[in-house]
Amino acid sequence: MKILIASDLHYPTINGVATFGRTLAIGLAARGHEVMVIAPSQTSKKFKEVDVNHVVVRTASVPFVPYQNFRISPTPGREVKKAILEFDPDVIHIQMLMWIGQATMKYGNKFGIPIVSTNHAMPENLMDNILLLAPIARPINFMLRQYGMRFHSKADYITMPTKSAIDMFRATEKITVPMEAVSNGIDLVRFHPSKPGPEIYEKFKLPQNVPIITYVGRVDVEKHLPVLIKAFAEVRKHHDAHLMIVGSGQDTLNLKEIAHGLGVYDDITFTGRVSEEDKVLLHQIGTVFAMPSPTELQSIATLEAMASGQPVVAVDAGALKELCQNERNGYLCEKDGVAQFAEGLSRIISDPKARKRMSDESLTIARTHDLNTTLDRFEAIYESLTKSTT
Repeated sequence: MKILIASDLHYPTINGVATFGRTLAIGLAARGHEVMVIAPSQTSKKFKEVDVNHVVVRTASVPFVPYQNFRISPTPGREVKKAILEFDPDVIHIQMLMWIGQATMKYGNKFGIPIVSTNHAMPENLMDNILLLAPIARPINFMLRQYGMRFHSKADYITMPTKSAIDMFRATEKITVPMEAVSNGIDLVRFHPSKPGPEIYEKFKLPQNVPIITYVGRVDVEKHLPVLIKAFAEVRKHHDAHLMIVGSGQDTLNLKEIAHGLGVYDDITFTGRVSEEDKVLLHQIGTVFAMPSPTELQSIATLEAMASGQPVVAVDAGALKELCQNERNGYLCEKDGVAQFAEGLSRIISDPKARKRMSDESLTIARTHDLNTTLDRFEAIYESLTKSTT
C-alpha cells in the first residue's frame, strides 16, 4: 500500500505530533508499505531525504514566531500538490490541521484519495495555558473549534489517541465522520526497564546515589514546568533527590531563574535536546516521571517513561488519567497544585515498596499501548477505506 503522511510538525522537531508521525512512518515502512511524509524543511529550502526506510518531502519553511524551535510552511500548496501527484498514494494520513494539513486535505479531496485525519490537540488545552493569550482565549478557542470541525469533517475517518480526547471532542463538536480512539503507541522493544552503565550518568553529570525525578519533553510555557521546579524545591526540604529536565524550549531561561531563586539550581540537570539513544537511557535512569502539563491528549513521553518502569505524578487534566491512574501507578494532582505534586513525588521516592509496585503497574499499562497494536489498527483502517473507494 502507498501511504502518504502529512504533518506540519515532524522530526527532527521534538513534540508528540512529530514523534508519532515519524514512528508511524518507520513502522508502516518496516511492514512493507511504501511511505512518504510531507513536512516542513528544517533548513528553509525544499528538498527530499530518506529517513531510515521512507522518503520525506521537505517543503520550504520559515521560523514559527511563537515557537522559534518550530519551522512552518505557510504556503505549501504547489509543493504538496506536486508530491501527491508524483507519489499517487492509496491513502493519506494527516497529522495536523495547519498549512500542510490544509493543502493535503484540499488536494486529497480533489483527487478522490481516502483521508484519515488524526487530531492531536484541543484548543482549550493549549490557548487557556498560554498566559499572553489567556485574556482572549475564549474567542480564539471558539474560532479554532469551528475551524477544526470544518477541517476534520472533510476526512473519511478521524482518530484521536485516547478515549478522553474523543469524549472532549464530541462534547463540543458535531461531526458525522467515523471517529475512533487509537493510541499513539509505544515501541516496547526500545523502551523497557534496564540499569544503564555509568557512562550516561557521567555524560550528563548526574548523581548515581539519589532518586532522580525526570521530565522529558518540550520546555515551553504551556507545559507548566515552574510547577515542577517549585514542587521539587518542596521535596528537597525533606528528601535527598535530583531533578532532570530533558528537552529544549523557550522557557528554559525562566526555569533556571526560578531554580536559582529557590536555591535548587545545583540539584537540577537541564540536559537540553538529546539524541534518541540517550533519551532511552535517561528514561531508564529515572526514579519517577513528572508531567505537570495540562495540555496532553495522551503524552508519548509519559508512555515512554512508563514502559521504562517509572511511576508517574501528573496533572488530572486532558487524557493523562488514562496513563497515570491515581494510586495504581502514581498520583494525579490538580492543575498547578505545587503542594500535591510535591507530596506525590515525595511519597514515591521515600517508599521503595510502593515505588516497585507502581513501577510494575506502569509496565502493565504501557503494554496495552504496544506500537504493533497501533500499526495493526491503522493498517486495518487504511485497508477499509481503500476498499470502499474501489
